[in-house]
Amino acid sequence: MASPDDYIHHFEPPRDPAARTLMLMLHGTGGNEHDLLPLGRMLAPRAALLSPRGNVLENGMPRFFRRLAEGVFDVDDLRARTAALADWIPVAARAHGADPTRVVAAGFSNGANIAASLLLLRPGVLAGAVLLSPMVPLEPDTPPALSGCPVLIAYGRSDPYAPPAQPEQLAQMLRDAGADVTVAPFDGGHTVTPGTLRTAQDWLAKRFEV
Repeated sequence: MASPDDYIHHFEPPRDPAARTLMLMLHGTGGNEHDLLPLGRMLAPRAALLSPRGNVLENGMPRFFRRLAEGVFDVDDLRARTAALADWIPVAARAHGADPTRVVAAGFSNGANIAASLLLLRPGVLAGAVLLSPMVPLEPDTPPALSGCPVLIAYGRSDPYAPPAQPEQLAQMLRDAGADVTVAPFDGGHTVTPGTLRTAQDWLAKRFEV
């Protein structure tokens, strides 16, 4: 049985009591529950923010799942960690008085990959997602049902860690599952640019109550 205490996390209530969206902020390798809060507040100024710390340590750096080498994921661990996070999200949302059906993930790098895994393995947990510099986390055994689920994928054309073929393949996988996918490439590497931030702000404002 999942508990709100399964993850060290930070919660910020909505700045507008009428806002129902809960932004799930998922950090990259070496981040923590505080790193993406400023980004979350810029992306969704009215929404509540929920930011967990990954439970895996790699050379002392928090992650959401293990990897065997750079760009090589431990798929068994990824499946188990995805299930654990999927079980935790609605429990944590309810514990903080948020609507578990209105959770939108925003993840960078490792955080984007676990968010993509949630979409592929546990459709319905997320109402949508902003995936920043993602890779294909895994191939699901059966295609998920993501009819109409809004997903924004942003990536750098010169990203050495998530080469363009990876986010483009992920976008096609999600489209094949029925998701409403927007792809926003930019000139740059493994980062979040001001242009990407504006794109994500506009995209979220059009699709969710943020």
